[in-house]
Amino acid sequence: MSPLNDLQIIINGQFTFFLNQDVISKYSGSLREMMKQSKKKSNKKTKSPEIITIEIDDFPGGPDGFELVSRFCYNNGEISIDVSNVSTLYCCSVSLGMTEKFCFDNLFLQTQKFLEEVFYGSWNDIVFCLKNCEQVFPQAESFGLVDKLIFAALTKISRNSETFSASSHSFFASTLSAETAKNTLESDKRYITRSVSCVRSNEWWFEDMSNLSSQTILKLIKIIEAYNTNVKSLVLTRFILHYLKTKLQTKSRTTTTELMRNKLEYSELADTAVKGVISAGKAAFSCRKLFWILRVLSSFSLSRESRISLETLIGEMLEQATLDDLLISAGGSRESGFYNVDLVIRLLKVFVKNKEEESREKKMKIIGKLIDKYLREISPDQNLKVSKFLSVAESLPDSARDWFDGVYRAIDIYLQSHPNLTPQDRTKICRCLNYKKLTMETCKHLARNLKIPPEIAVQALRSRCEKEQHKTAEVKVVKKSLSCKYSEEKKKPVLLHLEISEKLAERLKTRGGSSLRFLDSFREGL
Repeated sequence: MSPLNDLQIIINGQFTFFLNQDVISKYSGSLREMMKQSKKKSNKKTKSPEIITIEIDDFPGGPDGFELVSRFCYNNGEISIDVSNVSTLYCCSVSLGMTEKFCFDNLFLQTQKFLEEVFYGSWNDIVFCLKNCEQVFPQAESFGLVDKLIFAALTKISRNSETFSASSHSFFASTLSAETAKNTLESDKRYITRSVSCVRSNEWWFEDMSNLSSQTILKLIKIIEAYNTNVKSLVLTRFILHYLKTKLQTKSRTTTTELMRNKLEYSELADTAVKGVISAGKAAFSCRKLFWILRVLSSFSLSRESRISLETLIGEMLEQATLDDLLISAGGSRESGFYNVDLVIRLLKVFVKNKEEESREKKMKIIGKLIDKYLREISPDQNLKVSKFLSVAESLPDSARDWFDGVYRAIDIYLQSHPNLTPQDRTKICRCLNYKKLTMETCKHLARNLKIPPEIAVQALRSRCEKEQHKTAEVKVVKKSLSCKYSEEKKKPVLLHLEISEKLAERLKTRGGSSLRFLDSFREGL
């Protein structure tokens, strides 16, 4: 091996560099000290070895970062610095002690000068540097670089939008050197003018910042909260929602390992967004928008407290929802059904519990019609249990429906889609019907429906007739018989009147052939 390569450096246990001690020690105080300590240990045992081996763990940027440092050293202290590598080079220079104490115009000074220009340079440069920080985030955060870049970004945002108050802008600007800040106003204006052509003036920065990692965005939010900068929370909330929506769209292209690593950060962002939504309330978000927010945030491990708060807000204005809003996919395993029925049940409980509204009765009728449509839509789902169907149907009081025809149509669809139901389940699913609120046409359809258990058909007809008996005096009650009253003029039946004796009803509940044949004959005559 060449005597020029008398230094062996192992970076993060991944890669080994063979270097010259004199070249490297000229620029790095930390490496110079490591080599000195290594020589002392070796001299105690034997004479000084030709090659010194040094292991460095958690080096900024890993082998790629150290390669940049090596190029700097072997090129007489010169390297091309730009926004794509300055964050990495800065962290490397701090870690290796590459200051003016060891060499004039060393790497630390060069990167520091470049970053000063970035802080007061263009918006794009700041965003690119923040992006580069993600490769060395632990060190960049520890050395204060992330904070400085975020303050620079917030200064740009506050200067070119109404997201922050004037006092906030002054605060952000004061964290940086005021001497060079005045030189950037015109360049900012030119960039912002190009950016706001198709978006709201307060949201021009959303798209660029959405390219950053979750840990960077969390840091930005924590800085805003820590310094009490009077940010307009609605704009910040919209940004977080936009950010999470963007990440959700790219989720399929992200590795599982990265998603698991960022799960906690995304969850914290989702909870922060919910707080903002709840704070803004119904005046800022429509019911449809809230459903969209729930769909997006539910994909990021939303906390139970945040989920309940968001569902409560939606439930209180559920009368504004549409069928499409309620048809939310269950996600994951389909064993419990294709749609998230449990969510709709929880929303209905919130709505029914909210009794203080003056127009409650009108809103209840609106919800009744909506839920009937929802029941018909979910009924064909092969994995929808009878208990779930009933939970939805029975979540509303009888007063929510003028007629139960819609519920019956949903039951009919369910029975057709689930031909293997037991007789007990067929009977059970009909318990949500109010037979007295079935129109005559629907009642007759129910009686003819072979999928409806006989005892249900009898009960429905009896309830219907009892209602008609109270409505008109023309009804003639005939005990233990079936009869029709005809109009003398047109000779057509104008009202079907039935009264079934308890004895006959008990016979129809049996499964004997004669009873079933009797009911079938009766159904055919309707």
